[in-house]
Order: sequence, then C-alpha cells, then structure tokens
Amino acid sequence: MMQRIIVDLNISSDEYLRYYQGDARTVLAYSTDGRKVRFPAGVLQRVVTRDGVRGRFAILFNQQGKFEAIERVG
Repeated sequence: MMQRIIVDLNISSDEYLRYYQGDARTVLAYSTDGRKVRFPAGVLQRVVTRDGVRGRFAILFNQQGKFEAIERVG
C-alpha cells in the first residue's frame, strides 16, 4: 500500500540550484498534518519550473518508505 504525504513547497530557483549542483542532497519539509518528511532532492526535477518549486505536492512512498512519485495537487 502506498503512503501519500502532502507538502507545501516554496523553493526559489536559486535555492533549487543548490540541490541541482549537489550542494544539498535531501529536502526537509513538513507535511500538512505536521509530520517531518525528508526526501531526495532529485525527485524535484519532475516539478521544477523557472521560478523554482512552488505549490502543494503529493509525495508517494511504497511500503518500504522508498520514493515512488511526486505530483502537483494544488
């Protein structure tokens, strides 16, 4: 069974560049229900725009806690 966690992200393009260049490997965010969520920065490549990563996203993890997908939800 997949676990779905909703996070609001507001990462500027300059800040995202740090992830892209490898200066930072993980992103730490808080879910909308207050849980701390850490995930690989590379998953954001699918949702980054020229303005960075902004909006509400669903992050899907499998039963073993491994990343499966990220999708914009708002």
